[in-house]
Amino acid sequence: MRHTSDRRWSCPALAAPVVTLAVALVALSSSSAAQKPVTDRIQPIEVVARPIAGFDRQDPDKRRFGRLEWRGGLVLSSPAASFGGWSGLVLDADGRRLLAVSDAGAWLTAEIAYTGVRPTGVGAARTGPLLALGGKRLTRLRDRDPEAVTLAEGSLGGGTALVAFERNHRIGRFRLDETGLSAPLSYLERPRDARGMSSNMGFESVSVLQAGRFKGSPVAFSERLMDARGHHTGWIWTGNGPRAVYLTDSGGFDITDSAPLRDGGLVVLERRFRWTEGVRMRVRQLGPGEISPGSVMKGEVLLEADMGYQIDNMEGVAVHRGPRGETVLTLISDDNFNPLLQRTVLLQFTLHDD
Repeated sequence: MRHTSDRRWSCPALAAPVVTLAVALVALSSSSAAQKPVTDRIQPIEVVARPIAGFDRQDPDKRRFGRLEWRGGLVLSSPAASFGGWSGLVLDADGRRLLAVSDAGAWLTAEIAYTGVRPTGVGAARTGPLLALGGKRLTRLRDRDPEAVTLAEGSLGGGTALVAFERNHRIGRFRLDETGLSAPLSYLERPRDARGMSSNMGFESVSVLQAGRFKGSPVAFSERLMDARGHHTGWIWTGNGPRAVYLTDSGGFDITDSAPLRDGGLVVLERRFRWTEGVRMRVRQLGPGEISPGSVMKGEVLLEADMGYQIDNMEGVAVHRGPRGETVLTLISDDNFNPLLQRTVLLQFTLHDD
């Protein structure tokens, strides 16, 4: 079932967020991507979490949005300069521990506290710098713009992760342990047609398929690299190297992230900005049967929301299993290091099969 909102901005309480976020996005070129490195060492930070009462601003008690059920959300803030710009997100299998990457070249690890199934706080937070091969610092702007992260093997306490970067387009493999992310171990082969990606619209998502014919294969999408038919371009890495896959474009949304489902499918997070409506987000589910080299995928729209809902510049999505085995989606926004104009919001939904 597709859930949409066609609300117009006649309500002053809703018009203000649109104007505010519009100003922030227009200033994007001078925001997070242009920041100097905000941290050069691993350090603990304080994160303040303010609960969000309900996803729908006009009906906070509403829980069901198509196949998604609202679990809860938080507005996150911190006095630390290294906090902000979170563009990629992954959670451990039980949803307690998170890893996020910032487009200023930093990573964040933290633990989410719950009351029942509702997220209520974030603690044990630490940030650190992303590094280059050999443990060198990423000093050039074009080298330190990560946009996505996914778990490739193991757990956040001990495993490997893939991190996707734009500008200097690449996907690196990093070791994970209790201290955070290592220097990159290697990089995935870059697809030839990825050279057509613009500087600020490169690799925007990366996932590793969890089941099916292509189990273990990385899948990545560009933010907006269109083929001759107007489809979004992505790639799947198989034994034969990277091969193109495509996602239909509907409504001019850009891809901002993806996350793997345990059946071998994917959820894809998308975003659109228009002066007349502000920012919208959309979540699509791709079935495992759709994902193969050369395929044109359409998927199912799970949710489409405008700023009548508790969204911001949504850029990260992760999937974990809840205490009853249910599939849980977690979304995070990139505040572009503009805390006066934007928010870091963390949202959680249960994905129902019906």
